[in-house]
Amino acid sequence: MPVGLRDLSFPELAVTLAAWGEAPFRARQVWEWAWRHLATKFDQMTNLPAGLRARLAESFTIGLPAVTARQADDLGTEKVLLSLADGQGVEAVLLRGGDRRTVCVSTQVGCPVGCPFCATGAMGFVRNLTPGEIAAQVLHFARELREAGEHVTHVVVMGMGEPLLNYDSTLKAIHNLNEGRGFRLGARRITVSTVGVVPGILRLAKEDLQVNLAISLHAPDDALRRKLVPLGERWPIAEVLAAADRYAHATGRRVSYEYVLLAGVNDHLDDARALAALLRGRLAHVNLIPFNPSPGLPFRAPAAGTVDAFRRALVESGVDATVRRSRGVAIQAGCGQLRVSSARRPDSPHLST
Repeated sequence: MPVGLRDLSFPELAVTLAAWGEAPFRARQVWEWAWRHLATKFDQMTNLPAGLRARLAESFTIGLPAVTARQADDLGTEKVLLSLADGQGVEAVLLRGGDRRTVCVSTQVGCPVGCPFCATGAMGFVRNLTPGEIAAQVLHFARELREAGEHVTHVVVMGMGEPLLNYDSTLKAIHNLNEGRGFRLGARRITVSTVGVVPGILRLAKEDLQVNLAISLHAPDDALRRKLVPLGERWPIAEVLAAADRYAHATGRRVSYEYVLLAGVNDHLDDARALAALLRGRLAHVNLIPFNPSPGLPFRAPAAGTVDAFRRALVESGVDATVRRSRGVAIQAGCGQLRVSSARRPDSPHLST
C-alpha cells in the first residue's frame, strides 16, 4: 500500500531512490517538488523521467487532505477541517496579523490529556498523526497563500493533541519543514506547545533545534492544576518548571507560559501573585488567554477588567506578561470546536469516531 511521501525525511527519500538505481540528484528534485513547489501529483514533476514518476506514484501518495469544513472571520482568521485518508478529521488554523501568516497545526486526532476546558479533550483520543499529516496542514495554507503572493511565516504546534505524546512524528514534521532544500521554515519561527510532558521537554532540550517552547500552565498551584490539566497528577509544577529551565538553558530561548483565564476559577489576583512567585527570575514570558467559549463546556471568559488586572499584577511582580486576545471567537476557532460541530451534522458521517 502506498505511503505518504512527506512521511519520509530527506535522507530516507535519498536512500529509497538510490536503492531504485536513481542518481543522487533525483532525491533533491523530488524533495523540491514536494516541499518547495508544493506538488500534489507526481505528474507535476516535469523534470523527472516518466518511469520514475510512475514508480513514485505506485509507491507513495503526495496529495493533500481535502477540506470538509471551513470557517473564516473578518480579521483574516481561517479554520479548516481536513479529511485524512482514513476519514478522520483534523483541524488547522491560519492566523493573519500584520506581516505574519501563522499556521496552527494539530498533532493528534483528539487528545489523551482531557483538559476540561478544551473541546478537543472532550472528544477523547483517536490516534496520532503521521509526520506528513502534520506538515500537510501547513502546506495546505502555503498553497492558498501562494495564490495571493504570500507565504507561511510561522507555525505553532498548538492545535488538537499533545505534541510531546506524539514526539517522533512531531519532530520529524518540524525537521522536514525546516529542511533547507525544501520548505525552509526557520526553527525560530516554530513554536511547540505542551501541557508539561516532562520527558518530552527534556528530550527536546537535547535536540539541536532552536524551536520555541510554550508550556500550558493554567494554574499557579498543583491542587488547581490537577483539576484543569489531568497530567498534573503525573508531573507536578515543580518538575515542569525544572524541565523548562533545562530547555531555556540548553537553547538560550525564552519559555512562554500559556495561561487560559477562566472566570472565577484561576483569575483571582492571588492566583496572579502566586504565578509571579513561580516564574520570577526565570527566562519566561506569560501569555494570558481569555477563555474562548465552546458549547457544552462549563466555563466563561473573565471580564476585560479582570484580565487587565491579572496582567498588571504579574508585571508589577517582575514577570513579563501579555494578553493574547482571542482570535476567531466568531468562528469558534478554539481547538476541536469545528470538528465537534461538524460531527454533530447529519451530513458529516466521515467524522464519526
